[in-house]
Amino acid sequence: MTIAMISEHASPLATRAGLGGADGGGQNVYVADLATEMGRQGHHVTVYTRRDSPTLPQRVRLAPGVTVEHVPAGPPGPVPKDELLPYMPEFGGHLERRWAQSPPDVAHAHFWMSGLAALQAAGRLGAREAAGVPVVQTFHALGTVKRRYQRDQDTSPAERLRLEAAIGRTAAAVVATCADETRELLRMGIPRERIAVVPCGVDLDRFRPDGPAGPAGAVDHAGRAGAGARLVVLSRLVRRKGVDTAIEALAQIPGAELVVAGGPPPAGLDADPEVRRLRAVAQTAGVRGRVTFLGRVRREEVPTLLRSAALVVTLPWYEPFGMVPLEAMACGVPVLATGVGGHLDSIVDGVTGVHVPPRRPGETAQRIRELLADPTRRAAMGFAGSDRARSRYSWARIAQETLTVYARAAARSEVPA
Repeated sequence: MTIAMISEHASPLATRAGLGGADGGGQNVYVADLATEMGRQGHHVTVYTRRDSPTLPQRVRLAPGVTVEHVPAGPPGPVPKDELLPYMPEFGGHLERRWAQSPPDVAHAHFWMSGLAALQAAGRLGAREAAGVPVVQTFHALGTVKRRYQRDQDTSPAERLRLEAAIGRTAAAVVATCADETRELLRMGIPRERIAVVPCGVDLDRFRPDGPAGPAGAVDHAGRAGAGARLVVLSRLVRRKGVDTAIEALAQIPGAELVVAGGPPPAGLDADPEVRRLRAVAQTAGVRGRVTFLGRVRREEVPTLLRSAALVVTLPWYEPFGMVPLEAMACGVPVLATGVGGHLDSIVDGVTGVHVPPRRPGETAQRIRELLADPTRRAAMGFAGSDRARSRYSWARIAQETLTVYARAAARSEVPA
């Protein structure tokens, strides 16, 4: 197949430089790894992402069969994703011109604004060509959920909820990354028959139980539960990710250390507002000396960091999927995560990790202490997590399931209205 992927703010090339910025995270990895696997399987993929630097070449080869094309839409510099909506007509116009020359077999839009651009391009083609360019939509995050949890902190455009619903009802298919998302989509009026659940995958060559691990302290079972144990958080540093909950919980886990990876490059940590806020939380909790902020880490360093942990902790208020827990599981490391969104699908509570409620530092601390005091249980969870990652979440399998959605969407678009 000839596949167009649209990812307006999340370039797959960002995975080469390291993730963890405010707009750099799981979507970048998802698009990069899914496109790479489809290229490996013999398909031809072009990923369209916005040009955010004047020095970027027009096209870059990401992997065999995969090209990234930088779309001129808005200023050629960084723009927060919540401010990109005015530039989507320009983005869609570029797609329209490209597809008029050589229409793809299917367009897969990632995030709601990418859906606007893709549908604009497909809708402006002639009737014959438009029928051959079905648009498949993956939202990655829904405005309804974001507004529910973030309320007045939600910086999304006011039109987001209305436009997301329209995109979902217009697309040939909508890919939900977890079962919990399907309920939200149904409430938005998206027909059930157009929704398919396909989770994210994990790079099983990169994330493995064997391999180097960074230094980690041993648990002092004769004394303080958790003394010397390393807890790792790998996350974008935005409030909804719940890093402050992990810091507050640390106050009730004597002797353990918390390593926080993500955010700006190391040189920019001191100037970052969220890092400053989290450092103040640590100071108030009395654990400033036991919390280390690494800043942005390179992708190739992540498995070593995860394998250094006695426990990987991820505590977002809500999570459309959550790739870090899956990467930790693939590395054979148990996970403690909030029981929300995609975590409910990927982490089997009590088997590959433990679920806790969001924003409950006391309960979180208690569960962490229990796990640190039971190395046999943690080891069993690590083995089970690695097995689950390999049996269910390989990118080869996820790509095949996604291609099945593409084929059904193409067949649906060929049926006369």
